[in-house]
Amino acid sequence: MKVLLVNPPRFKGIPVIREERCEITERYSVMEPYSLLQIGALLRQQGDEVALIDMNGFNMPYDELYGNLQHYRPDLVMFRFTPTTFDWDMRTASIVKSFDSDIITAGICWTLHTMSEAVMNQAPDMDFYILQDYEVVAPALVAALDNGDASDVRGIASRQRGEVIKSAAAEPLKDYDSIPLPAYDLLPSLKPYFVTAPAGQPYTILYTSKGCPFKCSFCTVAGTPLKMRSADNILEELRYLKENYGLRTASFYDETFTIDRNRVIELCESMKEENLKIKWYCNTRAQLVDPELLRLMRGAGCRGISFGIESGSQRILDSVEKRIDVEQGKLAIQWAKESRLKTFCSFIFGLPGEDWSTIQETLDFVRETLPTSAQFNVAVPYPGTKLYQQVHGDLGRDIDFRKLYQDDAVVGTEHLTPEDLNKAREMAYKTLYTSGRWWGSNIAHVIREPADINLAFRYALKIANNYLVHGMKHAH
Repeated sequence: MKVLLVNPPRFKGIPVIREERCEITERYSVMEPYSLLQIGALLRQQGDEVALIDMNGFNMPYDELYGNLQHYRPDLVMFRFTPTTFDWDMRTASIVKSFDSDIITAGICWTLHTMSEAVMNQAPDMDFYILQDYEVVAPALVAALDNGDASDVRGIASRQRGEVIKSAAAEPLKDYDSIPLPAYDLLPSLKPYFVTAPAGQPYTILYTSKGCPFKCSFCTVAGTPLKMRSADNILEELRYLKENYGLRTASFYDETFTIDRNRVIELCESMKEENLKIKWYCNTRAQLVDPELLRLMRGAGCRGISFGIESGSQRILDSVEKRIDVEQGKLAIQWAKESRLKTFCSFIFGLPGEDWSTIQETLDFVRETLPTSAQFNVAVPYPGTKLYQQVHGDLGRDIDFRKLYQDDAVVGTEHLTPEDLNKAREMAYKTLYTSGRWWGSNIAHVIREPADINLAFRYALKIANNYLVHGMKHAH
C-alpha cells in the first residue's frame, strides 16, 4: 500500500509532542515524530511505500496537506493525535476525506486507548483507531487492509455496521531489537528539532526501551510491559545518526532509562570507546542511580538527567504508590550535581491528599535541592490510570479529555480547589525563579561547564518569556 504518515500542525502556533506518555502541547520543545519514523521503517520492511509529512516540526499549515495528498495519492493516511488537541488533529482525517473519501484514515493516541468508543464517535472521519503497541498494530493493520479485510486485526477500534468495535488487545512486541532503524530519511532534515531551547542541534529523541513495571497511580504507562533494546542496537542507531546527520545531542526518551544498570554500563563504555561526541540526556527514577553510575554516564556524554520527583511530601508519594522516599530524591539530585550533570525535576500538585502543608513541603524540597530546572504540573486524571478511577468515582461524571492540560487543573483535592492548584503551580515557579541561590548555582555550573553557555543564555530567555509573558501556559 501507499501510506502517508502525518504529524499534524502546531496547535494555535504552539508545538505539540505526540509521543506515548507525552501527548501534550509544549511551547519550548519541537521533537521529531519518532514513533512515525519507526512505523515508516516497519512498513517499508513489509514492502509498503511510505511518505511522511511532519507539519508540526516544520511549522506547516493544514493547507499544505492538500498538496501532499495530490502529489502522493496515498491509499491510507496514518496520523497521531492528543487529547487536548483532539479536534485540531482530527482535521487531518477530515481533510483527507474531503480530498478523497476512499482514502483510509487511521489515528494513533496512547492516552485515550481506554476510551475508544468515545473517540470514534467524536471522530467520524477516522476509520481506524490504533490503541496501543503501534509497533505491532500499525504494520498488521496495513497488511490486512492490503489484503482487503482488517476484521481480525488486534489492538484497534473500528466501525462495523454503524457500531464501534474494539478488537482484542495486541500482543506486545517481545524483541525490541527487531525494529529496523527509524526511517530518518523520510524527514527533510533534523534542523527544526530541540528540547527546552534551540541549542545543541542537530538533535533527536530515541526510544531505547518502552514500558515501565512501576505502578504510579497517575501515570499512563504504569505497569506496562518492559521492552528493551540492547546496547549494541542503540549504538548502531547513534552511529548512523552521527555519520549521516552529524548528530550532536540526543534524548533517550525511555520512561526509566537506568532500569537495567548493566545495560547502561555496557552502552556507556561502548560510547566512550567509540568517542562519538554526542551529548545526551535521559529520564529515570531517583532510586535507580548511584554516584558510580552517574560518573560513568557523564564520561560517556551524558549532560543531564530528569527525575520524576512528583512531591516533597512522603505522604503524597505513598498515596500514589511512587515507591520512593523523599531522601532518595534529594540524594539523586546531589549525586547528579556532584557528577556535573544538569538536573531536571518534575513535580505534580493535586495528587490525592494534597493540601497546603504538602505543597509547602514540595516548595521546601525545591529550595533545598535547587535542581537546574523544574516542571511544576497539576495532577491530570488520565483515562486508564488509577487516579482517573478515583477522581471519576468521586465526581460521578466523565471528564472532558479535551481539558486534560498539565498546566490548568480540572479537578481539585479534598482540601484544594483547581484554582488553588493553579496558584500553587505559580507559587512554585516563583519560588524557583526568584531564588538568588538558584541563579547562583546555575551561574556556577556554567562557569564550570562553559560549553553550556549558549544553552544557558537561551534558557534564561525562555524563562523570562514563559514566566512574564505567557504565565507558564502550554509549557512544562
